[in-house]
Amino acid sequence: METIMDRDNSQNSNTEGYPPVRRIITDTNAEGKSYFLSDASAPNRTARPGLPVAHVLWATGEARAPGADPAPAGHAFEFHSRGGSLLRIVDFPPDETYDEAQLKQFLDANGVRDKGAPRHFWFHKTESLDYAFVLEGEIWALLDEGEKLMRAGDVLIQRATNHSWANRSGKPCRMAFVLLDLVEGEQL
Repeated sequence: METIMDRDNSQNSNTEGYPPVRRIITDTNAEGKSYFLSDASAPNRTARPGLPVAHVLWATGEARAPGADPAPAGHAFEFHSRGGSLLRIVDFPPDETYDEAQLKQFLDANGVRDKGAPRHFWFHKTESLDYAFVLEGEIWALLDEGEKLMRAGDVLIQRATNHSWANRSGKPCRMAFVLLDLVEGEQL
């Protein structure tokens, strides 16, 4: 069985060698019939050496780009979208390949980095409810107290807690995230 990481990456791959994410969008025509509006690689991809490769496939709320496509190429996204949601696919490289200084800059620029004495360089906290799905590979979910190994098919419900992702496998891990902005007073 072919897996995401086994595919030939010679076409439509990014500079890190990770395959693109296929995005299929539906719509309704003038007659009220559903149809496929588009089927192509997700145009919004961020790939920087030493950091994860992130694809934002869809956005609602304040982060949504103006126009027909809410996640076009080149549109910058924060970790979540105020008053809405983000759908993001992330390819996490093995921990040993990170540029930790660049990652800290990235987390600081988004105002989410744990600036205390975290036990892992990825520790951060967002004011969002995140559904995190491992699609392929494995990754450790770390909290201030404890950690869990997640493998393909596992789901983590991240409830605005300080957390980190540690890829100790030596191989890439692909995850999907649905990030929902918190509504004031909402029960997590």
